[in-house]
Amino acid sequence: MAPHAPGETAKAAPGTLGTADGNEPGKDTALPVSRRRRRPLRTSLIVLAAVAVAAAAGLAATGALGGDSTEAPSSAPAGPPATATVKRTTLTDSETVDGNLGYGDATAVQAPPASSASSASSSASAQSGQSGQSTDSGESEGSNLVTWLPEEGKVIKRGETVYSVDQQKVPLLYGSFPFYRTLEEGSEGGDVKILEKNLSALGYTGFTVDDDYTSGTADAVEEWQDDMNREETGAVQPGDAVVASGARRIADVKTAPGAALSGSPLSWSGTERIISVDLDVQFEDLVKKGTKATVELPDDTTVDAVVTDIGTPSTSGSGDSADGSDGSGSGDSGDEATLPIELTVKNQKGLGRYQAAAVEVTLKAETRENVLTVPVNALVAQRGGGYAVEVVTAEGTEHRPVKLGMFADGMVEVSGKGIAEGTAVGVPK
Repeated sequence: MAPHAPGETAKAAPGTLGTADGNEPGKDTALPVSRRRRRPLRTSLIVLAAVAVAAAAGLAATGALGGDSTEAPSSAPAGPPATATVKRTTLTDSETVDGNLGYGDATAVQAPPASSASSASSSASAQSGQSGQSTDSGESEGSNLVTWLPEEGKVIKRGETVYSVDQQKVPLLYGSFPFYRTLEEGSEGGDVKILEKNLSALGYTGFTVDDDYTSGTADAVEEWQDDMNREETGAVQPGDAVVASGARRIADVKTAPGAALSGSPLSWSGTERIISVDLDVQFEDLVKKGTKATVELPDDTTVDAVVTDIGTPSTSGSGDSADGSDGSGSGDSGDEATLPIELTVKNQKGLGRYQAAAVEVTLKAETRENVLTVPVNALVAQRGGGYAVEVVTAEGTEHRPVKLGMFADGMVEVSGKGIAEGTAVGVPK
């Protein structure tokens, strides 16, 4: 190594750190590889800078940075510029991102075909001797007109009316798929079981909840129809009920009473507020189902949340554009890949009166409890690789090797011989 003027700081070759003895560096000393390969650039720079400063401080404390000089050597320094103590604490690896509070994505309620929606009233008309054709007065049976709709924001539960057609109530039933055929005595299948589960939950009896539509099922259906002021046919048509996985909140009403029932008369969502995040894919390894998070609301209060759903990465701006082009313009501002995730908030009351709001979400990827920690700038690079801390005792100072663990909030987990809670270590001023 070429000599340098007194007071001049020795420069390490790129990719190396200085060593505590002032001689040529040994093999490269680099930070331990992070458990995540895609960390933000700013985080890497901060940690690298902190360790570089710490290494320089360690060298300065030992006098290793002095150059060739004709002056008499000065006495060894009494100790490091400043000290910190080894602390036992909990470290949490986290990242704060933007999110949105709301009821989640709304889904459309699809109306059945007109023939299915009006089949029950047509069947009832046939039983009473009416054909469903126009009468002399010009009126007709089974017009398939919407006669009632709920208000936006209304929560609808099992057995409650979703909408009415020709003054016939269409209730909500819970299940995994909609009715797609006429259910009547002799029918068998999973849709029969869905119907019977709902009838039982609504208090109707006289049948066994299974895949068989028996006379007992038909009797219960007639009683159910009577309670809704519908014709007591004992059979259920596809348009007689709307099936969903649970209670729903009306998000948007798309038609009005008097309109023909078709397409999607309304849309709805879940009943509980959730947190939605379009996560930058560089943080993908931060999350999995069950990952805990803290949500900060606009009024600075916080609530706990947990990741319950992770979507598929997508790129905004990709695909066909509205004008028919392929959306592959020269700009790159809209091409960042994101990962949609949803978080559930158990304490709904903690969300206050917010129905929709921008929030900050702190994802807690990993937590290390009851570990020994020191400030990152207490680390000193060792010749030959690895790190040490400068332990300060009544007799003086010495460098003790340490094994590094998690980095978080300017602290690093350490362990090693002679390292205990309360141990004093050197740090730069």
